[in-house]
Amino acid sequence: MRTSQNTIETISTIGIDVGKDKPDVLDPAGGTDIFHMVPGRVKLTAATDAMRCLSLSNKVLRWYTECCRTPIANTAAWPGFPVIGVIHCFMDREADSRSLDEALGPPLCRLYERSATGPLPPDAPAPPSVGLYIRHVPKMLGWWVHGLSRPTPFFDDRTKAPRAVPHVLTPSERASL
Repeated sequence: MRTSQNTIETISTIGIDVGKDKPDVLDPAGGTDIFHMVPGRVKLTAATDAMRCLSLSNKVLRWYTECCRTPIANTAAWPGFPVIGVIHCFMDREADSRSLDEALGPPLCRLYERSATGPLPPDAPAPPSVGLYIRHVPKMLGWWVHGLSRPTPFFDDRTKAPRAVPHVLTPSERASL
């Protein structure tokens, strides 16, 4: 499932200068495409020691690379949840000449449009519908029942702890966003 999310708060939190360093992370409205998938299918092939995460709540971790501050994914704060949101710019698309829409399908919905920093494009997907949830909740439950939340590159298999110590934002850090 692919969603279009306005997540400027998350991106700003990890210090990305979008206009200069990462022009492909955010769209003109300040949103980004996030692909929801099972953690057990994510393979990180290099620099896993450079992964860092921060916590904006006790439920979600935002993962990024320390070296270039590229956003990686959003995960639940515990390892058993069967879905993660991989940020589109982190996906290796060089091996595949297809566009994001061709490879993943068009976005199914938009989330957090109140965080938009500019007008949404006229072709922006609609907010999530009840039907979307009805179609995807059984799929997610199946992923969980079949153990597809494991292994995960974001949590230690033995201790179940995050592979990086989450940085919890202080109230002043949060206020400066």
